[in-house]
Amino acid sequence: MLKNELLHPHILAACARAGHGSKVLISDGNYPHSTKKGPNAELVYLNLAPGLVTVTDVLKVLVRAIPIEKAEVMDYAKTGPYALEEDPPIWNEFRAVLKENGASGDLVKVERFAFYDAAGTKDVCLTVATGEQRIYANLLLTIGVVRPAQG
Repeated sequence: MLKNELLHPHILAACARAGHGSKVLISDGNYPHSTKKGPNAELVYLNLAPGLVTVTDVLKVLVRAIPIEKAEVMDYAKTGPYALEEDPPIWNEFRAVLKENGASGDLVKVERFAFYDAAGTKDVCLTVATGEQRIYANLLLTIGVVRPAQG
């Protein structure tokens, strides 16, 4: 029996197989999971119901299990029906969770179609589909390095 927070067997396996530079996508409920998935990505469905499970729920657990080197978000539209005038509020939650757990809170904005391309590369080892309803809540994490213990 495992004692740490991350208990999902498929997520554990995908993270254990990953290495420095591998990527993990935590996607919102609007993301095209089956058509924009990397060829090596394990696809795990945690979209139990609208709003369950959220991207931040998954991030809070993952950030304690893997080192995060970089966090990328899908940049929001400046015009059209999904346009925003400023960063989506969920991005502040991402920044806070990352900082609280020793990762940089910096988010790299990536244009929508470039984000889809990045999330569909062979470097993506895991895609976690959530029931997140807030828009622009997709998060692409690059796994960093586990440093040797000081001693």
